[in-house]
Amino acid sequence: MVRNVAIIAVLAIVSMLGGIWYSTKMSVAECVGGNDIIVGGLDTIGGPFSLVDHNGTAVTDLDVITKPTLLYFGYTFCPDVCPADTARNAMATEILQDLGYDVQPAMITIDPARDTPKVMSDFVFNLHDDMIGLTGTEEQVKQASLAYKTYYAKEQNGDPEYYLMDHSVFSYLVIPGQGTAAMFGRSPTPETVADVSRCFIDAAG
Repeated sequence: MVRNVAIIAVLAIVSMLGGIWYSTKMSVAECVGGNDIIVGGLDTIGGPFSLVDHNGTAVTDLDVITKPTLLYFGYTFCPDVCPADTARNAMATEILQDLGYDVQPAMITIDPARDTPKVMSDFVFNLHDDMIGLTGTEEQVKQASLAYKTYYAKEQNGDPEYYLMDHSVFSYLVIPGQGTAAMFGRSPTPETVADVSRCFIDAAG
């Protein structure tokens, strides 16, 4: 369940931009609609990764993506965007689970230097019981990022401890055996993410 209800308030004050992208790998005839939807182009998004989960266990994508997953790349020191996006994904997961769908949220950190398994464990604990937090070495995180074609870079502000990270802000619906079914920008609400995800999960069979 969503534990940190206070984070919900963040969603109301953060400006949300972006849209939803859909893959042509599955039938989308009944799933598309709206002005912020682009069809196609996700067949090459995603791929194998080897990371460490928030329990300190070495895992691969096959260990993590065992059910439809709302996957996000962010970091725990993020002051606004990441808390809002991961809270949105956690709420969408809650909606889907209430409808009987076996889904989960997950986050891969782009800041492994600070985001140890313990830090990731505390972060996911405050969001959702089923959320998976993933970290690893710099190289492992880079490989995962390349697989999902994300962008991130450390801001050069001269502070070795309290730096920020510049990064892309997409959430991925990844379905086992199907790959990336949809990419969500920042504008879709939890209800929209849940509804679109439900449609694609149904289409995947």
